[in-house]
Amino acid sequence: MSAPDDPLARAVELRERREPFALATVVACRPPTSAYPGAKAIIRPGGAFSGWVGGSCAQPLVLREALAALEDGRPRLLRISPDPPPPGESEEGVIDLAMTCQSQGALEIHVEPVLPRPELVVIGETPLAQALCRAGKLIGFSVSVSDPDATAERFPDADRIETDLEAAARRVGSGSYVVVATQGQYDEEALSAVLRSGAGYVGLVASSKRAASVLDYLRESGFAPGELERLRCPAGLELGAVTPEEIALSIAAEILQVRRSTADAGSRPSPGPDPGAAPVDPAAASVDPVCGMAVEPASARYVSEHRGRPVYFCAAGCRERFDREPERYLPGPLSPAGAP
Repeated sequence: MSAPDDPLARAVELRERREPFALATVVACRPPTSAYPGAKAIIRPGGAFSGWVGGSCAQPLVLREALAALEDGRPRLLRISPDPPPPGESEEGVIDLAMTCQSQGALEIHVEPVLPRPELVVIGETPLAQALCRAGKLIGFSVSVSDPDATAERFPDADRIETDLEAAARRVGSGSYVVVATQGQYDEEALSAVLRSGAGYVGLVASSKRAASVLDYLRESGFAPGELERLRCPAGLELGAVTPEEIALSIAAEILQVRRSTADAGSRPSPGPDPGAAPVDPAAASVDPVCGMAVEPASARYVSEHRGRPVYFCAAGCRERFDREPERYLPGPLSPAGAP
């Protein structure tokens, strides 16, 4: 495990675990600021924040934009200064934000989303499995091959080769697309291992007669109709494919179609817990209306009262701004503590 203050080591860990994160790096600063060029932080979905790119005024802005970058997949340069340009005058790819701290320093922070490549898991060692491995690389997938006899010589395009089917099935997640290309050798065992996984796609390469036999076996093994409905069989779009290369192309096209339709619907894999930093708990926090930072009411040092309700702040500067123009920051009814 990496030290909590080692964002680059944390980034390596997360990439190895195929978990999404954003890397924030300070590229320039104008004193007085508590950050420095080269300072880094890792932000994960849910709000877990590891590292340092500035104090209580900069961090919530970086957190907000990092979460947005994880959603849209686009990097951005944040310019945080006391005198940002008027709305609509920012350069493309640049987001200008107001520095709310009394120090009135300035920061430029680059936020880069790091999203795991989708994974094609090919089960089998057949010529079709080899063609699928090549097709997966062509569409930019990370490719894993699982078969007791698979070798690097037969699968030079594979990023990972596993000989243990159960081990491969345990790694399958929502970003995995599984194709059983054993072609009659152990179709039933392979599907039994992966059908109840969280894979975004499970396909079987088989003739209609063979597919019917496999489905009968799975029903008798206790698989429910809903579990079997997610199986694509025969795998691939109907393109009239005949050769292994053509069939692999039709399957790759179907996988790409499924992936794009899922992305358009806004679906993303759910990350596991981050062992290095706890995410913000919305139920236990209020929100500073000036800078948007989460604040725990029980430990907040800066509090004002508005319309008979307490309002919590991360710093004295935010409280002072609010006290001068409360209607600017809370134009509508005051939300209860913990509400967005």
